[in-house]
Amino acid sequence: MDSDKFKGRGSHIQPENRFLKRKEVFQFVEGLDMPKYEGRPVTKYFSDSVKNPLSKNDSPDLPLSFSINPYQGCEHGCIYCYARNSHTYWGFDAGLGFETNIVVKHNIVDKLKETFKKKGYQPTPIMLSGNMDCYQPAEKKFKLTRQILQTCLNYKHPVSLITKNSLVERDMDILVELAKLKLVHVYFSINHLDPGLKQVLEPRTATAEKKINLIGKFTDHGIPVGIMIAPIIPGINNNDILPILKLASQAGALRAGYTVVRLNGQLEEVFTEWLEREFPDRKEKVLHQIQSLHGGSVRDNDWGRRIKGEGPIAEVIRGIFQQGVKKYLDGRSMPEYDLSLFNPGNQLRLF
Repeated sequence: MDSDKFKGRGSHIQPENRFLKRKEVFQFVEGLDMPKYEGRPVTKYFSDSVKNPLSKNDSPDLPLSFSINPYQGCEHGCIYCYARNSHTYWGFDAGLGFETNIVVKHNIVDKLKETFKKKGYQPTPIMLSGNMDCYQPAEKKFKLTRQILQTCLNYKHPVSLITKNSLVERDMDILVELAKLKLVHVYFSINHLDPGLKQVLEPRTATAEKKINLIGKFTDHGIPVGIMIAPIIPGINNNDILPILKLASQAGALRAGYTVVRLNGQLEEVFTEWLEREFPDRKEKVLHQIQSLHGGSVRDNDWGRRIKGEGPIAEVIRGIFQQGVKKYLDGRSMPEYDLSLFNPGNQLRLF
């Protein structure tokens, strides 16, 4: 059954890669072409090297200007993930290919050290990650995120990370030391509270309950934690905004943010197929509400609107979120980073 074959996968399709003239299929003597994933999809890892470990962005929608991504593609399988589109640049597809073909940037830690040592380098908080989850299942095997955090600790460089995976608890020892120096912010992405919805919306992530528990544990150990309710999908998870804020606040969260869903590029095809499969009765309503957020289209490249949306539904979401922040997080904030500690030579300080 397809439900068994695709268990743990968000997408069940392979959209064609517009950058490729070829398509990988199983071809039979009868002349019939079958999709590549005739059996159960299996995750494969591809090694790659980088010249510059840091990605720069100039978007006013994003708080940090630099990010570092040790992996490309993500086995979490979140059906709404905007990073699906960028996977086509690597020769894969934005559907199952994004979830099963993971690029591992094996030299990224060494390149990060080289960057920190460059003459004239000025420390600024970097986001780990910006285009996938740094604690996806691949991290358990390759440990690149842990090495990046250790490098930031060694050089006293500020870092912020966001994840949907409880694997981050493994690195609490490093995070505690970074927190003592005011060099780290940790964010958990929580956009619903329904374990059943998790199984189809973001199948290989941790449950909201696990993430809430980790917020409490990290807070008890002095690690500053915030949450991102992202993305909010009208008709799917918009009713959980206030409950999430309440639970996160009770656990010790210091800050919250949110985004609304948008379906740029091939994400529209991937998400629409998912709606047809999982919520056929809501498909048209959900798509129309997404369009109402983005000027009549499910796609959006306009700064500001692409993140928060505009129109009546966007205003309702904004109002609910602001109400929750005022009620549950009023007076709280993340600590300022201490940029003065940066030590490019990685030398011990005598004074």
